[in-house]
Amino acid sequence: MNILITGASRGIGAATRAGLEARGARVIGHGRADGPGQIGEDLADPAAPARLWARALDALDGRIDVLINNAGVFEAASVQSEDDVWAASWARTLQINLQASADLCRAAIRHFETRGEPGRIINIASRAAYRGDSPSHWNYAASKGGMVAMTKSIARGFAPQGILAFAICPGFVMTGDEDTYLASRGGDRLLADIPLGRVADPGEVAAVATFLALDAPASMTGAVLDVNGASFVR
Repeated sequence: MNILITGASRGIGAATRAGLEARGARVIGHGRADGPGQIGEDLADPAAPARLWARALDALDGRIDVLINNAGVFEAASVQSEDDVWAASWARTLQINLQASADLCRAAIRHFETRGEPGRIINIASRAAYRGDSPSHWNYAASKGGMVAMTKSIARGFAPQGILAFAICPGFVMTGDEDTYLASRGGDRLLADIPLGRVADPGEVAAVATFLALDAPASMTGAVLDVNGASFVR
């Protein structure tokens, strides 16, 4: 099983890569710079997704079975900011979080169709797709809402070809030192909003991504799975 995962150098991406490789998958990661088993491309560049896909195909001997779109940015865009700052933040967020993911999904679908073989796409979205986000992060919520809608559209449109699509909507995920992470995000106020009483570990999201990539039954296509400690339920 050959898999490409974006944003694989840390957090959810690194944990997912480790989980997949432990199951015997052959994984090419994406990050900010080239490295062992990793392709460096800046997804803020509209031309980067095509380069990334081509380089990943070359590294995986011309076959990719699963695409996992995990790379993303979380940047503030205050309504009080200058017009050019506001526009630039929205453009960068939508380019990295949504457009680059869409471009890679398109490349994957065309690849699966050309080979005449099934394939899987997993998009890492966010609970913000459903519950929204802070007054300064409409851009992030909009990008993740678009990712969920895109996933559902792919699932409905390409199931006859055996192309499956899933999305995961995490809440807060512990991506660094616990004390520093919590302090930067409101500390006790953040935890009070999570009935489980703690922030998710990257490995928990990775376990869901690994299941979707390798084990989920085909009839699950189009599913959006929440990993947020019941901080938002649908």
